[in-house]
Amino acid sequence: MTGEELQQILLEKWGCSYDIQLRQVKGRIFVQVMWKYLEQASFPLSEQAYLEHLEAVASYLNAWGGVEQVKTFINHTRDRPRLGKAVSIPLDLGERASEWILGDL
Repeated sequence: MTGEELQQILLEKWGCSYDIQLRQVKGRIFVQVMWKYLEQASFPLSEQAYLEHLEAVASYLNAWGGVEQVKTFINHTRDRPRLGKAVSIPLDLGERASEWILGDL
């Protein structure tokens, strides 16, 4: 998966290029689809910076083997990001999860 493919998944599901963050909570890793999006006037990143960020997120997902988990979750969820509430996607990294726990995601 590339950053552009990740953006396309977001656009197809919700019609916006939402921000995506990786978070570690209690030893688990979550992909969070945030409520801010590229098409907003107040969005803090340029289009180029946004695509670079998505590329970095996609590279983690590829390395972790989490691409299909994220695609499946987004395709099946009825939730949508809204002000103050992200859509959280838990990643199951299996037995190798501890190898990926990073200090700063």
